[in-house]
Amino acid sequence: MERDDVGNSARRHVDDIVIRPAVQADAEAVGKLWERLVLYHHQLDAHLPTASSEGARIYAERIAERIHDTHTHTLVADDHGRIVGFVMGLIMDMVPEIFEQEIGGFLADIFVEEDYRRTGIGRRLVDALTDWFRSRGVQHIEWYVAAHNQDGRAFWESVGGRDIMIRMRMDL
Repeated sequence: MERDDVGNSARRHVDDIVIRPAVQADAEAVGKLWERLVLYHHQLDAHLPTASSEGARIYAERIAERIHDTHTHTLVADDHGRIVGFVMGLIMDMVPEIFEQEIGGFLADIFVEEDYRRTGIGRRLVDALTDWFRSRGVQHIEWYVAAHNQDGRAFWESVGGRDIMIRMRMDL
């Protein structure tokens, strides 16, 4: 199948894609998508890290270990048994002794395969994670977006994101 045919097929059947909580059997596929996410970011900016040779496996193990963790939630986009996207979020706790407490969420990672982008899957993943956060009393969600990721920045603005802090780096 040509690349355009795959993309058109994805767009025609996007309503068939199920957003659901990850299960143990999804961990390896999520690890591979995470590895592609890291590569994508590194291609945008060579200052961003690359995955280690065991990175995808280790990430998959961590996802599997946290399937039943009450403070971590991973969702997948499932296209008839094929995992084409994922999002992972965590409930954060600030140091209660020094900060006024707000229950916050952190969207750690999100990735959708290229042929499935611009179909609403990313938004559906974020909406489902947002629903999970709300059900646990989370009052806000934060995330990082690569400075050179213009598509990502546009996506995050479209779902209501706004800049609150700029993370900077100085190489030594």
